[in-house]
Amino acid sequence: MTGAEAMAELRLWQLVSPSLPVGAYAYSAGLETAVEQGWVTDAEGLAAWTGGQIRHALAGLDVPVLLRLHRAWAADEPAAVAAWTLRLLAARETAELRAEDRHLGRALARLLADLGEPRAAAFDVDGDVTWATAFALAAVGWQVSAWAAARAYLWAWLESQVAAGVKIIPLGQTAGQRVLRDVAAEMPAAVAHAATLPDDDLGATAPGVSLASSWHETQYTRLFRS
Repeated sequence: MTGAEAMAELRLWQLVSPSLPVGAYAYSAGLETAVEQGWVTDAEGLAAWTGGQIRHALAGLDVPVLLRLHRAWAADEPAAVAAWTLRLLAARETAELRAEDRHLGRALARLLADLGEPRAAAFDVDGDVTWATAFALAAVGWQVSAWAAARAYLWAWLESQVAAGVKIIPLGQTAGQRVLRDVAAEMPAAVAHAATLPDDDLGATAPGVSLASSWHETQYTRLFRS
């Protein structure tokens, strides 16, 4: 491994670190309501909830869009970046999911600007940004390959979901680590599938997540913002 490759790997670890100051800990993406409704009650349920989303939502929408955003940033095509950002936002089916995506994307863009990425500065005041938009920009700027970025994107999402599940189900830390181990095994196949999809086939099929997210907006007792 060259020095540049080693540095890119280290920067990727920084990007997916739980200590990244973007506020991801405040969101559950509907999981809090899934627990409230009794859909997710234990580690097996959490694995099914997260694994199902990787297969039926992220592999068909988020990851292929991330790959396209990575390509657009690398080619310096701002129009393509904007188009794929808007397409991903349009696919968020509830106000909470759109707000979560915008907030995380803007927080990461602000951090990237502070770390010396000039292209990120505009997103600090622009509502049309997603987590994938800023994540892809970071990957390109730090010379992380699209494939590595896609796997890391899934890992960061899964780790955030498991952390939320450990708090609200609740689960022991060891049980959470087992969920991470088992569901992460699906990630290589999910990325490989995402890479084969043409533009017209992109989309997510996770109606339970949409229902949970919409109900969360009026849930009486909440720990999370989504």
